[in-house]
Amino acid sequence: MANKNVVLAFSGGLDTTYCAIYLKETLGYEVHAVTVQTGGFSPEELNAIELRAYSLGVASFQILDQTQYYYEHCIRFLIYGNVLKNSVYPLSVSAERMVQALSIAEYAKSINAEAIAHGSTGAGNDQVRFDMVFHSLLPGVPIITPIRDNRLSREDEIHFLKEHGVDMDFKKALYSINKGLWGTSVGGIETLSSKGSLPESAWPTQLSATESMEIRLEFEKGELTALNGETGSPVSLIQKLQALAQPYGIGRDIHVGDTIIGIKGRVGFEAAAPIIIIKTHHLLEKHTLTKWQLYWKDQLASWYGNWLHEGQMMDPTMRNIERFMEDSQQTVSGSVFLTLEPYRFTLTGIESEHDLMNSKFGAYGEINNTWDGADVRGFAKIFGNGISIFHAVNNTPAES
Repeated sequence: MANKNVVLAFSGGLDTTYCAIYLKETLGYEVHAVTVQTGGFSPEELNAIELRAYSLGVASFQILDQTQYYYEHCIRFLIYGNVLKNSVYPLSVSAERMVQALSIAEYAKSINAEAIAHGSTGAGNDQVRFDMVFHSLLPGVPIITPIRDNRLSREDEIHFLKEHGVDMDFKKALYSINKGLWGTSVGGIETLSSKGSLPESAWPTQLSATESMEIRLEFEKGELTALNGETGSPVSLIQKLQALAQPYGIGRDIHVGDTIIGIKGRVGFEAAAPIIIIKTHHLLEKHTLTKWQLYWKDQLASWYGNWLHEGQMMDPTMRNIERFMEDSQQTVSGSVFLTLEPYRFTLTGIESEHDLMNSKFGAYGEINNTWDGADVRGFAKIFGNGISIFHAVNNTPAES
């Protein structure tokens, strides 16, 4: 296989370090390592990953900054749909993986790669997400997954790397952390069974803010446009809100769900900005959309989020739903007010020129301005007529 080139999805961790050496030394590939930035790596971390890659003898190393793409093609639709898988999880990792896979596949095309590789094991969702994208965009190109293919344990990888003179810190961190623009996942021994909470020390951001704080988020057609009166791009505002709210310990939880491969799994996450944005956006929608707009958005968004989680971002049905969700945001503009406190936040209200809770038409439980009692009596009779006929014809008791 000498002189054949392979693109490797590279994070610099143990698994992808093993892959880089194995592909080069054992299989004889020319390795082109690629790291995709989706808003989770600092400049210092990216520099360290690059140094690691070249120390392993890769032929080239590329950083693909896809943070803006991630927002435009994924996150904004998760906001429009108020997507929380199982009413809990904002898809912090699953959405990110799809963007990474798409970016790496396009890069492999651009250099005419003869193979593509990733460091997924055989026990998780990511192997399916990466494989499906690679099969679709790179038909016929071999997918090499050394960890999965060789059924390697961590100890096997460490032994191999030591034999090849790789010098790195092989001590296993107590918790596995994956950070991105839309939240951070946290995995540890407590999440491997059905019982157990993550300790305070496991969370990447420790509680340090204790005084309550009132803030205001502004939306324009469903997109975040300002934080406390300061405008900016949605990406920059997500990052600023995360820095502001995460020290309160907001957005921490453990998600329990069904994996693509058919087993149940648990993962911790901290996602202050995603949770706050989704909840504030949803409140604004409840004031500015009709009940049937809200109903159908909920149905489609639930399916959309689940299908994205299962690696189906390329399904054309997803584009159909995205167009519906974007169109639904035409009146979702205004300000949402909330108060941050340790471990929680409280939504206190909205202001919008599109607010359908308008006193000109009446105040719930107080006064009606556009109808009278006779209207309601007639409406109630007609509205319940079908049910009345059913019970009269079948002589059905009321309790049935």
